[in-house]
Amino acid sequence: MMRTEKEKMILGELYFSEDPELVFDRRKAREKMRRINLENDSARRSELIKEVLCACGQHIFIEHDFAFDYGYNIKVGENFYANFHCTFLDTCPITIGKNGMLAPNVQLYTATHPLHPVKRNSGLEYGKPITIGDNVWIGGGAIIVPGVTLGDNVVVAAGAVVTKSFADNQVVAGNPARVIKEIDING
Repeated sequence: MMRTEKEKMILGELYFSEDPELVFDRRKAREKMRRINLENDSARRSELIKEVLCACGQHIFIEHDFAFDYGYNIKVGENFYANFHCTFLDTCPITIGKNGMLAPNVQLYTATHPLHPVKRNSGLEYGKPITIGDNVWIGGGAIIVPGVTLGDNVVVAAGAVVTKSFADNQVVAGNPARVIKEIDING
C-alpha cells in the first residue's frame, strides 16, 4: 500500500513538502497559530493550544509567539512550560515529558533536507523525531536538531546547539553541546 506524503513525513521518510494535503495542513496551522498568539486570556489560550497539540497534560502553559509547522506532531507532558518565542518544527513527532521547561527562543527542529543539491532543490524533505524526557530544562536560545533524544533531568545551557543525544542527569552546553556536569539526583 502506498503511503501518503503526510504519512511519509511523520515516519521520517523523504516526502514532497508541496503535497496539497500538507500545504492545507500548514495553512490551517498558521490560522490556529495566529489565534493562539493573539489570545490574551490565559485560560482560552491554553484551550486553543490543547486543541492544536497531539497530546498534552492538563496543566501546560506556552507564552506568546509560539510557532509550529503542524501542531499535530507535538506531545507535551503535565506541567509543561514554554517561555516567549519558542519554535517547534514538527514535521516528525516532538515528544516532551512531564515538568518540561523551555526558556525564551528555544528551537526544536525535526525538519531537515537532503544534502545533495539536486535532491534538496526537488522539494523533497524529511525529518527525524525529537524526544525529551521528564524534568528537562532547556535554556534560552538553545537549538535541538533533528533526531536528538534527551534523557530525564537533562539541563541544556542557554545558547547550546544540541546535535546528538544525551542520557539522564546531564548538564550540556556549547556548540556542539557536550556534557559539562553530571547531576547527582540522590544528593
